[in-house]
Amino acid sequence: MNKQASVSSFHMALLFLFFMTGSSIVIVPSPLTNMAGNGAGISLLIAMAAGTLLLGGVHYLYRQSPNRSLIEQGRLMLGSRLTLVLLIPFTCVMFWNVAGIVIEIGIFFKSTMLKETPTYAVSTLFFLMIALTAMAGIEAMARMAVILLALMFGFIILVWLLVAPLYHPEYLLPVMPEGLPPVLHAAYVVYGFPYSELIVFSIILPFVRSEDTPRLGKQLYIALAINTLTLMASVICSIMVLGPLSGDLKYSLFQLARLIYIQEIIERIESVIGFSLIIGFYFKASILLLILMRTLKELLRLSNERLLVFPVAFICLLLSLTTYTQESKMEEIVNVTWPLLNSLAYGLPLLLIIAATFIRKRMKRSKPPSGENRETEVP
Repeated sequence: MNKQASVSSFHMALLFLFFMTGSSIVIVPSPLTNMAGNGAGISLLIAMAAGTLLLGGVHYLYRQSPNRSLIEQGRLMLGSRLTLVLLIPFTCVMFWNVAGIVIEIGIFFKSTMLKETPTYAVSTLFFLMIALTAMAGIEAMARMAVILLALMFGFIILVWLLVAPLYHPEYLLPVMPEGLPPVLHAAYVVYGFPYSELIVFSIILPFVRSEDTPRLGKQLYIALAINTLTLMASVICSIMVLGPLSGDLKYSLFQLARLIYIQEIIERIESVIGFSLIIGFYFKASILLLILMRTLKELLRLSNERLLVFPVAFICLLLSLTTYTQESKMEEIVNVTWPLLNSLAYGLPLLLIIAATFIRKRMKRSKPPSGENRETEVP
């Protein structure tokens, strides 16, 4: 672990909040409402419960070895070979994850603001920005997160407030018109994105300063709660304004911004809102690229991960331009395959390392001290 780079637990929690909220605030509300209807809030709570369990596992491993990442803990508990076998799929899925975020950036621009701009041009510029940000390191990114997170959340709250005259609370009823199955299906999808992805954050938790270790867990749980409340507020606001159309219109928060009109003074602000939402895409992709670089560095035992920035970004760019060529197929993958794939690629290594750590800890506790093994002499 490079001790020269370190951040406070507060800044790490901000990065975690950005990682969980960055792209999900734009992508999640519309398909979630489309699947669960007015029960979308219940789906979010179920998915958050699953995410809280995963965060509990990540925090458990961190408390056992604050200076070791998930890879280092895996080598200690499972051995180098088994860890390598488990983390090859882990790393491959992370490549697709970075590519998927930038694909969503391109689709967002193509659907809303830059309709005539080729997707490859948008993706190339974003990967260049993302690579330069990841190269700056976690300390610079943590300082950036304070400003960018305030900007993103400020514009989101501004949208909630300015569309308040259009709210119709009666649209929130009935809560589950089609019963429980659609709610559970939506919870499964939201668990896959973004909650199951929080496991990869365990790679960079050792960057937290040692004196801040006791406070980190509480701050991460608070960040997860803020993420869920933000998503839920966005879903509820969309339903109260758009009603049944909230699930049919993509990027519902952007659609709300298009409806803002106050006395010919405030109108047509959706472009400003759109670019503020793009901040979330950009910064989450930067964090994920930083985690991917760190993972490759530890797996390959390299001395400097900065050498990997542009090659890795270029591979992700090629994946983004060739893997998901049709938007409908990408939606099918996200709604069906992605939660299962994340559970296997991300969740399985975490569970095995937790199990091995727990068993070894119990064995150490049950093993008596060497002095107690001596038989007591009978006179």
